[in-house]
Parts: sequence; structure tokens; C-alpha cells
Amino acid sequence: MEFELARYWWVVALRGVLAILFGVLIFFAPGLGVLFMVASFAAYALVDGVLAITAAVRGRGRDAPWWALLLEGIAGIGAAVVAIAWPGITALALLYVVAGWSIATGILEIAAAIRLRKYIEGEWLLALSGVLSILLGLVLGLMPVPGLLALALWIGAYAVVSGVLLLVLAFRLRGMARHVARSEYASAR
Repeated sequence: MEFELARYWWVVALRGVLAILFGVLIFFAPGLGVLFMVASFAAYALVDGVLAITAAVRGRGRDAPWWALLLEGIAGIGAAVVAIAWPGITALALLYVVAGWSIATGILEIAAAIRLRKYIEGEWLLALSGVLSILLGLVLGLMPVPGLLALALWIGAYAVVSGVLLLVLAFRLRGMARHVARSEYASAR
């Protein structure tokens, strides 16, 4: 298993290079990162909608409520069309989902820290994480355009760091593949 992965080290390296290029591109054009998020959502919604409609058509006539799947599929395709037709609105909606999730997560982290204070030391770290999460949600919600650009830049930073890590892994795998090949050659002699 390990040797098979090592044999294809170049695939891991290619993924790393592509991730770095994507991240650098987002740093120079953060709007592309926002468009990428919207395009990813549109592709997902379209595929999910088509699959739901397919399941509805195939399940028609059975006891299952096929019409609910049909409506779900239509809604998914509709969401994809809206994302493609109005990418700015879709990006904004996604940002508000992230903001709401961040605020809800922060509230739950603070509540967990309060409940855990009798059982663990350092519960304030969890509470602080909750406060930061709430602040992030508020900033994203109150300043959506800079929030979208910041989110795109974070995705770019992630892509660059991830790409570098994949390149390091690829070259370690390459070394492993060479070592295994030398060992096999030596044992065959």
C-alpha cells in the first residue's frame, strides 16, 4: 500500500503545485475566490437536484413520497440557476450562513465552557474561542463585502499552505519509492 502511494508521488506533487497556484491566484484576484465558492455551490446544487429528480422519477408509483424528491430536485436546480445568474447574491447568502454558523457555534462554546468549569481547568480557553467565533460572525454579518474578500484570502492562504505540505509529502514519497526500488534491485541480484 505504502509503495503504491510512493510510486505515484508525482500525483501528490501535482496536487501541491495546483493548490499553490490556486492560492497565489486568489491573493492577486480575491474576487476569483468568491466566484470559486459560488461556482462550487452551483455545481453541487445542480448535481444534487438532478440526482433528486432521477430518484423521484425512478421511485414514482411506490409508497415513497416521490413528489417531495421531485420538488427537492427542482429547488436544487433552481438554486444552481440563481447562483449562476446572480453570483453576488449567492456569495452574500453563503457569507450569512457562515456568519450565523459562527455566532451559533460561539454561543454553544461559551455555554459548554460554563458547564465544564467545574470539571476541567482552562475552560476559559473554550469560552474565549466562543467569543472569537461570535465576533467573527458579527464582523462577517455587519461588513459582508470585506468579509467575502477576507474569506477568499483565507481560502487562498489555506491552498498555499496545503500545497506546500503536499509538495513536502510528495518528495518524501519519492525518496521512499527510490529506496524501495533500490532494495528490490539489490535483492534481485
